[in-house]
Amino acid sequence: MRLVIATCSVDYAGRLSAHLPSATRLLMVKADGSISVHADGGAYKPLNWMTPPCQLRAEADRWTVSNDKGETLTIHIEAVLADIEQDLGFDPGLQKDGVEAHLQELLAANPQVLSAGLQLVRREYPTDIGPVDLLCRDAEGRVVAVEIKRRGEIDGVEQLSRYLERLDLDGRLRPVRGILAAQQIKPQAQVLAASRGIQCVEVDYEGLKGVETGRLTLF
Repeated sequence: MRLVIATCSVDYAGRLSAHLPSATRLLMVKADGSISVHADGGAYKPLNWMTPPCQLRAEADRWTVSNDKGETLTIHIEAVLADIEQDLGFDPGLQKDGVEAHLQELLAANPQVLSAGLQLVRREYPTDIGPVDLLCRDAEGRVVAVEIKRRGEIDGVEQLSRYLERLDLDGRLRPVRGILAAQQIKPQAQVLAASRGIQCVEVDYEGLKGVETGRLTLF
């Protein structure tokens, strides 16, 4: 990973145009090829970014990032305050807590509670940016990617959106639709999901455990 703190302005050209005026920001270049621009605020969310596959051309006063979609991110560097490179090595990935891991197990065994006719293809289906929780097919044979959270928030929608983008690159799977499944999904996440064509499903964890034991129904 490379971390650069620089005074810079940023211009994005692609599906729309966006401009960030000059300020001191953190530029993050990850080993997977992604580039993101961060301010000292707004938690984890970058101000602008480019996900792989993309190409970075770094010059002394300008970074130009482009991809095959014709999008371009141009970072005009006025001054570099720090420039650090560090190999982070292998990352084992996020370890889900007990409830979330069990919820994934229960939904893998009963995917039809998310959508009628849904059938599991594989748990932890790999993409080049991480595994999606469940890969399924619906009653029409279309591929469905399911991301499972205890609580559905905006970051879960963003994560699933990235997975869908990567899965859609595979002609054997495309087009892939998404389902965000959680015990509770925040209204803001539901609005963002709807704008991305992602279905939100709130699931009853205790009810699912009842389905597993045969003691209760789901809803």
